[in-house]
Amino acid sequence: MKLMHWFYGVIYMIGLISHAQINPKNIEIVRDDYGVPHIFSKTDAELAYGLAWAHAEDDFKTIQQGYLAGNSLLSDVEGKKALGIDFISQFIGSDRLYEKKYLTDVSEEYKKILNAYCEGINRFAELHPEQVLSKKLFPINTKSLFLYGQLQLFVSSKGDFWVKKILKNKLNYEPVNDIVKGSNTFAFNSTKTKDGNTYLAINTHQPLDGPTSWYEVHLCSQEGTNIIGALFAGSPNVLIGANRNIAWTHTVNIPDKTDVFALEMHPKKKRYYRVDKEYLKLKKYKAKLLVNVLGITFKVNRKYYESIYGPTLKNDSGYYSIRTPSLFEIKALEQWWRMNKARNFTEFYNILKMKGLPGYNIGYADKNDTIFYISNGLIPKRAEGYDWANVVPGNTRKTLWTTTYDIEELPQVIQPKSGYFYNANHSPFKSTDSIENPKKNQFSENMGFELYDNNRSKRLKELIDQHDKLDYQEFKKIKFDKQFPNPFNYSWMDIDSLFLMNPLDYPKIKPILKSIQSWDRIASADSYGAGAYGVLYSKLRKYYNKLPDPKIFTTSVLEKALIESLQHIIKYFGSNEVKLGSFQKLVRGDKELPVFGLPDVISSMGTAPYKEGMRKVVSGESYIELVKFTSEGVEIESIISYGSSDHKQSEHFNDQMEYYANQKTKKMTFNKREIYKKAKKVYHPK
Repeated sequence: MKLMHWFYGVIYMIGLISHAQINPKNIEIVRDDYGVPHIFSKTDAELAYGLAWAHAEDDFKTIQQGYLAGNSLLSDVEGKKALGIDFISQFIGSDRLYEKKYLTDVSEEYKKILNAYCEGINRFAELHPEQVLSKKLFPINTKSLFLYGQLQLFVSSKGDFWVKKILKNKLNYEPVNDIVKGSNTFAFNSTKTKDGNTYLAINTHQPLDGPTSWYEVHLCSQEGTNIIGALFAGSPNVLIGANRNIAWTHTVNIPDKTDVFALEMHPKKKRYYRVDKEYLKLKKYKAKLLVNVLGITFKVNRKYYESIYGPTLKNDSGYYSIRTPSLFEIKALEQWWRMNKARNFTEFYNILKMKGLPGYNIGYADKNDTIFYISNGLIPKRAEGYDWANVVPGNTRKTLWTTTYDIEELPQVIQPKSGYFYNANHSPFKSTDSIENPKKNQFSENMGFELYDNNRSKRLKELIDQHDKLDYQEFKKIKFDKQFPNPFNYSWMDIDSLFLMNPLDYPKIKPILKSIQSWDRIASADSYGAGAYGVLYSKLRKYYNKLPDPKIFTTSVLEKALIESLQHIIKYFGSNEVKLGSFQKLVRGDKELPVFGLPDVISSMGTAPYKEGMRKVVSGESYIELVKFTSEGVEIESIISYGSSDHKQSEHFNDQMEYYANQKTKKMTFNKREIYKKAKKVYHPK
């Protein structure tokens, strides 16, 4: 053990000798009743160190898993199953992008933040060698950090989707038709609220565990940072949240940000491809991968290429290049950091002009009663005359886009007269009252914006329209709504035939069919109708995958699925019916709770097989932050699915579960005196 401490001490000093400047005694971590860290310091760099330390205390494993993936080391720890993601992390060329742009495109003040965060992670690894998953990962540096960030952004731009399509040689575009987990945001200004205050709902739907699950924190420095919000493992700053002046959140959007180009290869010269009247040579690279098999590490090399269009793969039908703006841009993390510190809408909007974020809808509200929505993203300015949703020719510079749309050119709603906006991963052209919506015909079809509604968007609009003005409790009721609209409005399937089937004509499935058809469409834990529908929904996937497009469920298919569902209920629950909360559980450690929600209700839940015929929640409602700006300041309520710690022995491993399962929240505050007064633990990182 002493030898290991010596080893980590050496690598720690080597990694940090050029920029070590943080004195941990200048940082205080204050843990509240729920273990949420409130971190106070003089500088933002010290905050980053404190964040790294506090988050590592709570979930060092997940932080490492993210960085291992970004640095092509995950398969060395987790084996062959991680080989694909390790390959992609090298394929996208982030190491070369970093070397090219880090010195020039990242500000000196943000470099201090990044260096300090790395210093905090490395210090934790030095003092806790027993928690280190791979010695090869440490010491991490700013390059390590960026490689992981770029991988996440590439995946969020559907780059991995196209890599898989190329490797499988199935290059036809398929619209997103899976069971979308989604996210929600909506806001009201004083023209829509009874008390004249401004409300914002931060309601992202993410996995409950893993690198893209949320971690809640309060960061406060004397350099102007004071924010309560959430971030992913390995992030040096908050990604969604509220400061005393503004609040913002994200929902996923899917405009067309990524293109695939079919190269025209030279008939005789290997690796040469035609562009207009000349032939260019592909650059050849070798992804050097490590894979652990039964405790033995093997070296694996995989070839890939690069054209002027982007990173390139070869399959049985030819060579294909992938191009997406996230491959050329490294300012995302700094932009989020600057959003943390914005004091008003003008500052926030100007920060968006950095164009660092490759995607994500943004919902915004502030203390000046401004509300704002934008379908944000780096969307290429493409030539007309090509089918950009599918593979385009990679033999002409006409298809080689080099610029993206400016912020002002994207669909957005600023301070609508209606007094509200809403987004549930649906069309940006349905964001507020109809007359104030962005006009679809003002945007190029090549931008590929979503044009559909879904159950959540329909229900949100339905609920909002019920109120001329609403109060805060009514705002909360909207956020915690669990009801489907009638009829259903899935964007990926049509299940209306289910409600046209006469139970008398189907004696084998009469009980479950009657239960679903008489159901009030509220996904409550104590609802038998929701339970029946939940079981059916879990059985539909195998039938869904066999249906031709459009995915319309016929009565014959539904009958088969209903028979299977009823058999499942009888086998595992000993009756013809089951409550949703008996079938669906929120599980962590030895705690198991019945829980509400189904896919595509506002309070959405995504599940996976559990035990004894049950399913457990793995995604959906993850971090909720409700923000109210009043004349006296900002008020915040929040809840997270499990707790602040990932350690089973911690009291904060699952201490928020009961609140979460009962759709309750906890109060959060910026008041430093109150935070210290109620503190459960105050200490310095080491």
